[in-house]
Amino acid sequence: PAFSAVHQRFAVDAHGLPGLYDQPLIGWVTGIDLGDLGKVKPVVVNGMTGETLEDKAVVMHVALKPDIFAEADIVNLFTQGDGPDLVFPTTGFSASTCVVDGAERNFAEWLRETGAGTELPLVANYNGAMINVAFQGVHENKVDFYAPVVAGRIYRLAASVGDYPSAYGTYCNSLHDAGGATALSCNCILNYLYASLEGRTTGSFTGPVTFGEIAYILLNQTLVRLDLLSGNLAAAAD
Repeated sequence: PAFSAVHQRFAVDAHGLPGLYDQPLIGWVTGIDLGDLGKVKPVVVNGMTGETLEDKAVVMHVALKPDIFAEADIVNLFTQGDGPDLVFPTTGFSASTCVVDGAERNFAEWLRETGAGTELPLVANYNGAMINVAFQGVHENKVDFYAPVVAGRIYRLAASVGDYPSAYGTYCNSLHDAGGATALSCNCILNYLYASLEGRTTGSFTGPVTFGEIAYILLNQTLVRLDLLSGNLAAAAD
């Protein structure tokens, strides 16, 4: 559930879990109607019992046939921009201090000075994979995020994508033409809002709009996809 202790614990600790990448792991952070923010707590549901839980994670382990394998992947519109390197001294869902190209600054003050908007996320390069951290709010002396920034990791503000709705639509259409998720996908509520997805589709990507996405670790402003492939397809890909 969004904003719960288990949400924060997974977000911070998942990177160090042993065996995390041994098999595909996908999922999402449950949310609520945006009109109910601050009024209703998100929950998960135990499908075996129907019980609703505000402070637990629900996990389903799925056994596949020997000739079928699962492949988890992400669809991310964003790349790192050409702005300064941003390094945070502590890991967490909020930050006051940030080292900007080697100089320590108050991050909220720096964002205001530069006129940076909050529609575009922070982006870190994880061995070629672009991983986003989305902005939740900029306050007088601190900035809140929808996922934790990791201490020592180099972030940059995302490169501009121009018109967000048009860029996102074009990107999804190209992925649809190449073949969408064959099993399941989930997409971030921020993409839904900023790309004006109400009443529109994302091609063959089918699944919930969520308050956070999981592809091994917690993600933001990202579409997560799960494909089921046969052994023959895998051999052909090789």
